[in-house]
Amino acid sequence: MPGRYALPPQRGPRAADLVLAGRPLPLTGTLRVWTCGITPYDVTHLGHAATFLWTDLLLSVAERLGVKTISSRNVTDIDDVLTAAADRGGRRYDELAVTQEFAFDQDMAALGVARPDLSPRARAHVPEMIQFIEALLTLDRAYLRDGNVFFRAPSDLDRPADAASAFAEFGDADSGAGREGEWDVLVWKASGEDDPAWPSPWGWGRPGWHVECAAMAASAFGNSVDVLAGGADLAFPHHTFQAAMASAVSGCRFARSQMHVGTVNYQGSKMAKSTGNLVLVSNLLAEHSGAALRMLVLNRAWAEPWEYVAADLGAAAALVEELHTAAGRAIGPTSSAEAATEAMLTALVRDLDVPAALALALESGGTAARVLADVLKV
Repeated sequence: MPGRYALPPQRGPRAADLVLAGRPLPLTGTLRVWTCGITPYDVTHLGHAATFLWTDLLLSVAERLGVKTISSRNVTDIDDVLTAAADRGGRRYDELAVTQEFAFDQDMAALGVARPDLSPRARAHVPEMIQFIEALLTLDRAYLRDGNVFFRAPSDLDRPADAASAFAEFGDADSGAGREGEWDVLVWKASGEDDPAWPSPWGWGRPGWHVECAAMAASAFGNSVDVLAGGADLAFPHHTFQAAMASAVSGCRFARSQMHVGTVNYQGSKMAKSTGNLVLVSNLLAEHSGAALRMLVLNRAWAEPWEYVAADLGAAAALVEELHTAAGRAIGPTSSAEAATEAMLTALVRDLDVPAALALALESGGTAARVLADVLKV
């Protein structure tokens, strides 16, 4: 028609092209990411940091695509593990939580992880948690027994083959008398004299871990999020129950996608605070740059478990230098630089494929390498 002109085709990946966990996750409007944060009773280890590095990269890629992002990373400062750790050290649980959260923030800053837009703390959201539990009771998705409130697990609860052992590992199997169903979990626990406690319609008590995250996420984002992120070891029972509780209250699917970051092992077993099998981020940063640690963690498939080997940090640092050198290399025509950059970004958009993006950037150099270094923050 007169007055209309052909527009040039859009070049490069679009927000609608994002793939996560092997499935399309087209982005529209705002990307809302809930990352299961910290229980602040000990210092940050590499396995824990890996989750926050990967969600930081996801947000960085989305922003490169022109998508607005809102991120939330909670602090679970009501938890029996935290209370026990404080008791062992002769400290108040809330004092320990504040000091450990400060140390964690320092580690994240040194790793270049952007501060989240929202940092809900459990102690500040107990009223919302009580409201959430009241909603579960009203909908007959929870029941009261002797001052405890149990969530009624749905019959179609998604359980892995090792569900029983995971249930036991996180203490859900020992949730007290009065449980009706095998997979029902406490959402409100009656407190003894030495436990943290808040008043509630069911007596003095404290919220359970899973409902803390469900209620805080609802407070932050409403009925749903785009991405629910955390370590692979949180997939069951924590994320399963968080999503089930949120969906029970809202009637909506809680998360469009779940990002379960692969477990980091050390000397043949999972890196975990509970076992003490740890490599501390602060110790690594004393000898290596944050960029080298980022490259070590991110230059792999995000969902795959991996083994930390100290010698690999030297190789990661060398890769950072190689990328910087490639970024300063002159290349051919502008069209070639644009094509190389588009190919590199397409690799990132396809499930955050850093190894493929890095190979393309190192081969082409110039703009592609500079853009990748910027997105990776190395």
